[in-house]
Amino acid sequence: MVFLLVALRLWSVLGRRTGHEQPIGKTIEPGARPSTPLTPETDSAPYPASVDAQIDSDAMPGIRAITDADRNFDATRFLEGARSAYRMILEAFWRGDEAELERLVDGDVRDAFSQAIADRKEQGHVLDNRLVTIERAVIGNARLSGQMASVTVRFDADIAAVTRDAAGNVVAGSLTDAVPTHDVWTFSRHVGASDPNWVLVETDEAA
Repeated sequence: MVFLLVALRLWSVLGRRTGHEQPIGKTIEPGARPSTPLTPETDSAPYPASVDAQIDSDAMPGIRAITDADRNFDATRFLEGARSAYRMILEAFWRGDEAELERLVDGDVRDAFSQAIADRKEQGHVLDNRLVTIERAVIGNARLSGQMASVTVRFDADIAAVTRDAAGNVVAGSLTDAVPTHDVWTFSRHVGASDPNWVLVETDEAA
């Protein structure tokens, strides 16, 4: 039931968006899992007080718990990486790059992405979205459950969206009018794992 709810929310939040053609994928060696923008730096300092304005007060206890469990975690660098991951995941989804999504997104959510991409291809649609700007990224929630750390980020962004048919004709949207978008994404990582990567495990639309 949880998987179905996640899949349905993912479909409603991202299933209608379209993509940038510039490739951003990287070569992946067999058996290797490359670093993502949310990979912590080995020389990271503990979370500094200067990032308070980018973290909701309700998230502060969770941030401190994660920092205590993983001394490499740094909230400022995490947010910088989250902004990069937001762009990379959206653009990979828009252009149907499932190889790129596999290293950035959790299995259940990835399956929903794959289904949306397959449905789009079946309809003969090509997505031509552009992430114009990320106005704001704020940590809204954070928690440590056992060894699993989860951090939820709200992204306020402007997106220009166009859907084209196989012939390149516009069937929906406009690239000249950016639409304000408010997404809530949750990233997760096992703090004791040797793999330092965070992955997207849930998406929602801000109320």
